[in-house]
Amino acid sequence: MSPVTVADLRANAIIIDGLLKLTPEIPIISEENEPEPYARRQNYDAVWLVDPLDGTQEFVDNSADFSVNIALVRGQKPILGVVYLPNTEGVYFATLGGGSFFQDIKKGYAPEKISVNIFKTNDLALRIPISRTYYSGATQAFIEQTFREPVTTIRGSAVKFLMIAEGSADVYPRIGKTMEWDTAAPQIIIEEAGGSLLQLESRLPLFYNKADLSNPDFIAAGRVMG
Repeated sequence: MSPVTVADLRANAIIIDGLLKLTPEIPIISEENEPEPYARRQNYDAVWLVDPLDGTQEFVDNSADFSVNIALVRGQKPILGVVYLPNTEGVYFATLGGGSFFQDIKKGYAPEKISVNIFKTNDLALRIPISRTYYSGATQAFIEQTFREPVTTIRGSAVKFLMIAEGSADVYPRIGKTMEWDTAAPQIIIEEAGGSLLQLESRLPLFYNKADLSNPDFIAAGRVMG
């Protein structure tokens, strides 16, 4: 068993044990466990979505860009989200209608409210984080065709979403496979910070606990004016 697999499974066991103690009545969908058949899942009123180690390559490279993502979904929409960055001991969290916050646990700071940047789609030099390990040619083409002189930054895991939520980046498009546990927690953090995470084709929000747990292509963004 590889070190990454060991880390994944240990983190997964700790998180699931904690959630079962906290809310024994709510089922859990985790990257590290086989989900229940959809015939059973479709009857869930609420469900936890867990990615115990988002950013495997970043973890291997000892980069700060790996995270733990936990979301509570009700009615196929995230209503609570937490993204924890173990290397820096920073945590981002949001609840439906309660705003989005960042807390530096290492320094013992109180939570600070965060908000997205406001921009126009035709602005020059929009800041766009791109994936360190999953940057597709299709994503690159979309960026080049859609934005004027974009400024790209390579980051890993959920950090790209967090940059949108805190206003240090403007747009994050993703063309390629992702899973529900990758996006549920970041989605509510972005939304409560004033931004959006939308399906690229329909421009509707992502929704969760689907028959297919993979996501469509999407675009995360701050607040667009005009």
